[in-house]
Amino acid sequence: MMNIQRASGLLLHPTSLPGGHGIGDMGPAARAFLADMQAAGQSIWQILPLAPTSLGNSPYSALSSFAGNPLLISFDDLVRDGFADAAILSGLPGNEAERVDYDGVAASKLAALDIVAGNFLKRSSDDEEWGDFELFRARNDAEWLDDYALYTVLKAKHGGAAWLDWNALYASRDPIGIGEARHTLSFEIKKIKVQQFLFFRQWMALKKDANARGIRIMGDIPIFVAGDSADVWSRRDLFDLDGSGRPTIVAGVPPDYFSATGQRWGNPLYRWDAHRAEGFSWWHRRIAKTLETVDMVRIDHFRGFEAYWEIPAHEETAINGRWVPAPGYELFQSLKDRFGELPIIAEDLGVITPEVERLRDHFGFPGMRVLPFEWGDHFEPWHYDPNRYAAHSVFYTGTHDNDTILGWVAARGGLDSELGQRIRSYLNTDGRELHWDFIRFALGVNSELVITPVQDVLGLGTEGRMNVPGLPDGNWGWRLKPGQWTDDHADRLRDLTATAGRLPA
Repeated sequence: MMNIQRASGLLLHPTSLPGGHGIGDMGPAARAFLADMQAAGQSIWQILPLAPTSLGNSPYSALSSFAGNPLLISFDDLVRDGFADAAILSGLPGNEAERVDYDGVAASKLAALDIVAGNFLKRSSDDEEWGDFELFRARNDAEWLDDYALYTVLKAKHGGAAWLDWNALYASRDPIGIGEARHTLSFEIKKIKVQQFLFFRQWMALKKDANARGIRIMGDIPIFVAGDSADVWSRRDLFDLDGSGRPTIVAGVPPDYFSATGQRWGNPLYRWDAHRAEGFSWWHRRIAKTLETVDMVRIDHFRGFEAYWEIPAHEETAINGRWVPAPGYELFQSLKDRFGELPIIAEDLGVITPEVERLRDHFGFPGMRVLPFEWGDHFEPWHYDPNRYAAHSVFYTGTHDNDTILGWVAARGGLDSELGQRIRSYLNTDGRELHWDFIRFALGVNSELVITPVQDVLGLGTEGRMNVPGLPDGNWGWRLKPGQWTDDHADRLRDLTATAGRLPA
């Protein structure tokens, strides 16, 4: 069973950090945030997937399960470490934007990274950094880097189109076409590899800083991958696709209380027989790469490892689907045999069956509890009992998909509503600092680990929300303003954390 002890932490994706030339990155603001976390007595930094994103900018619909998002590379650190001249900063966005303009940031930062990578490839092979780059390639080329770099270059060559719409020789990975592309585009391919080298160089330095401060990083793995990704393009045999590479069945969830038509996510589904035949080696590589970069990992939509909702690809909604068993026991046992005890948190939200709970508990994975879901829209006294949660669980005031805790209350009529009055009575609050009252409750529950989004510590309303599921545009852009987090926030959070017995030893 995973040992997470009694602790607490903060949820903030790096894109939401201040500074960074239009988007949060792995540079000075990230190191300052780690110092703020340490001062606040927090020992877990939860992030979202670090992968490169595509349309919609969602880290849960990524171009690769293995690569890092180059937009997170810090140009301030590239200049500091001699990878770029200071003059390059003048062509990047300023730091005044309150939300991430992904298109603008991508245009400027990727162009600048192209220059940086091209200059790096002109270095002498005697440079220490060149040796580090060659070691990075040796460790990653065959695993994922070769295919990702080629995919990225070919995608650019086709104007950003999905791989299904590429030249047929490239889309089908015809050996002659792929061989020709690797030869004629070799310099461009190497530049993508340099970008990935720089990403992981910076991220591992940041992780080292976090761990030295007693802070563990919790990462995130989506169960499914995007159809337009290097994963699917390079290993079509592992996914349920037709002869042209299009999915025949897709992922989603059935109709429920929240949606009469369910959710049709559209991700291609796995050919689990093909994964089983190769000993789940693709999953082993995916978990291994993730655990290089984080200390523990949340797996999104954990219930899909017991059974997943299969929807015919031609269906426009998720209504006409069916549950199909998944080989969760086989998969996780194979991972446990290789890695030992797995530092995995199971995202077990929604309608969860006893079979899913048995799978979770068999491997000792802590599940999740989210305050708005636990309390519900109606007052039931037992909902509010802080001792009713299993100790081996992670309790949240909210996740990246939730409204902020104050936004949740406001959407239900505020403290003057019947629910609000009962909340106010239970928390014994006048409502002036309701977010702190909720955080105090959360830190006091029986769960071993408590995570609070930074937006809840700041007492933000719906304007601080990170993502609205089902909304195609406008998500993932929230940013922490310079100076918005203060010493007072750190001091108060530390005091509450100490009272709850969650300070790091």
